[in-house]
Amino acid sequence: MEFSESLKKNRDFQHVYKNGTSYANRFFVMYVLENNLGRNRIGISVSKKVGNSVVRHHISRLVRESYRLNEKLFACGYDMIVIARVSAGEVTFHQTEKALLHLGGLHRLIKTVEVQ
Repeated sequence: MEFSESLKKNRDFQHVYKNGTSYANRFFVMYVLENNLGRNRIGISVSKKVGNSVVRHHISRLVRESYRLNEKLFACGYDMIVIARVSAGEVTFHQTEKALLHLGGLHRLIKTVEVQ
């Protein structure tokens, strides 16, 4: 990821949960908090309720790849946590991408593109 890194520390996750704002859709919940670092940090959480380790890892790879491909659309300087809901157990890549962009739009993180 060019403009981002992973959010790994438990204290960082807890800080975003406590102080950030959240929006949800059918497949995911996204918490966002401004970090003033000039780059995004993204954390992905998939509970055991969603499925076994293969399913959980597959979902986290789908989210990470969806974000990586659309990273230039997101504004910089935020900590983001994406939490998979149980319904995300059988999600496709295109549904993941659409859901992630939807949540980014709700948080007003998606940059508007000017057409000349």
